Amino acid sequence: MKKLNKFLIYFFAAGLLFTGCKKLDRFPETQISDTNFWNSETDLINAANRLYEQLDGNWIDTRGDDAVGQSVNSTSNGSWIIPGASADWNDRYDEIFTANNILEKGVKAKVADDIRNRYFAEARFFRAYAYFQLTSKYGDVPLVLHTLDINSPELTMGRTPRADVMKAIYDDLDFAATWLPTRAALSATQFGRVTKSAAWGLKARAALYEGTREKFRNESGWQQHLQLAIDASTNVMGQGHSLFSNYGNLFTHLGEGPANTENIFVRLYGASNTNVILAHNNSRDLENGRITVTRNLLRQYLYSDGLPAFNIDNSPSAKRSAFFVPEANEPGYNTIFQNRDPRITFTVYQANEQAYKGPWVPTTSLGSRSAYATKKGWNIEDWTINSAATVDRMLIRYAEILLIYAEAKFELSGSISDADLNLTVNALRTRAGFAPKLTNAFVTANSLDMREEIRRERTIELALEGFRYDDLIRWKLAENILPKELLGAKFIAADWPGTSPATLKLNSDNVLIVEAASTRRFQANRDYLYPVPLNEIALSGGNVTQNPNWQ
Repeated sequence: MKKLNKFLIYFFAAGLLFTGCKKLDRFPETQISDTNFWNSETDLINAANRLYEQLDGNWIDTRGDDAVGQSVNSTSNGSWIIPGASADWNDRYDEIFTANNILEKGVKAKVADDIRNRYFAEARFFRAYAYFQLTSKYGDVPLVLHTLDINSPELTMGRTPRADVMKAIYDDLDFAATWLPTRAALSATQFGRVTKSAAWGLKARAALYEGTREKFRNESGWQQHLQLAIDASTNVMGQGHSLFSNYGNLFTHLGEGPANTENIFVRLYGASNTNVILAHNNSRDLENGRITVTRNLLRQYLYSDGLPAFNIDNSPSAKRSAFFVPEANEPGYNTIFQNRDPRITFTVYQANEQAYKGPWVPTTSLGSRSAYATKKGWNIEDWTINSAATVDRMLIRYAEILLIYAEAKFELSGSISDADLNLTVNALRTRAGFAPKLTNAFVTANSLDMREEIRRERTIELALEGFRYDDLIRWKLAENILPKELLGAKFIAADWPGTSPATLKLNSDNVLIVEAASTRRFQANRDYLYPVPLNEIALSGGNVTQNPNWQ
């Protein structure tokens, strides 16, 4: 399977075309030899490969309440400060420069327009991808749609209004969707390159984010964004994608490659742990507690009767499942996993289940601050050799598209049909082997909230894939959820051999307090946007301004 992508993977690792990089004030400049280049389709392919080489895998995100790392996340607990420089800003402009460079110099290539536009479409996809990441963090950002030199006045330009940046993102993605190949037309040997599905999928993601962000801040125009999200996700749903048969295997080597049409946009690694060209270390990171689930996340999983015990903000639900065991009464470590949505057992190891080096024994001494052990994404092949993990990273998958469609449908009109629920939420439950279905009648009969349940489904299906923090931001719930305590496993001596309760901080239910509420904060008038790095303000001559209430 990996052999199909060997050329692209080799190029990721080598960065053959772009051999150096220097900064021109705020915007990156890359040294390229243009002699005898930009002439053929091969040149366009090689130039576009740089876009894939720059792509982040986004493996670890502990900014939300769903996971913790080995140490406190300063963004999560509100203790962050204004940085001098930040990769969140600089790396995105590196990527934007690469895209702009291709779009300007690629016009020289002696190729047919459809061939040129195919690789221009790749460039515009990646430019949109970078700008969406910038706007979701910083809001208004400088919009640069061409390359700059040392005399360019844009080097000191100010911030472009968010609405204009969003329009540029949509324009780029519309162009990309016009000229990229369909999923079915992409040859297996090109698997990993972006398609129409990726362009529409990213547009759906960006439009859902912007539509809900505006809606919950009472800003105008949110309806148009949500309609775009519905339209774009509908387009993806017409491209012949399907859910992979096994939720647990989806995140292993068994889920890789073009045969799994749940893959829409993938960061390739490989070729294998015995032929490492480009690798990560995710399985070792899981073992070492660099991303470990919290009880806050586990509370979100439904019980086998389809009912919850907690809301997505970790408050008790109005109606609780008959299977719920109050935390004070949990008789064992594994009680929280019993009679639950099966996705919980694909996400976390139970006590005595074969895990990283043997049966999992609850502990906080090996890096897991919550005393839970993350299973989702762990692969024995990847774990075997340090820094030689090669399972691919799905950055957009079909399950997300179904969830975007469901949420956008509901938020636009305040309702969703059972037919649309079957197409989306219930399809995900069926794939996971979870029998209860979400219907309007079930919600009414059990005094549930449809918005809450659609959001819950998203939280569970996409757990630990880097969505939770951004979801809390766009839903405007971060100010209520992030300052709450982060909890871990329950301490029961029989399940924790060798651990003294005196070494743990426990609440009155004997549940581990990973981070107390008193140590966490979120300033609603400040923290919904990242602070602009100080260097960007200084290098612009003050034209780039700081976000509100960052001092």
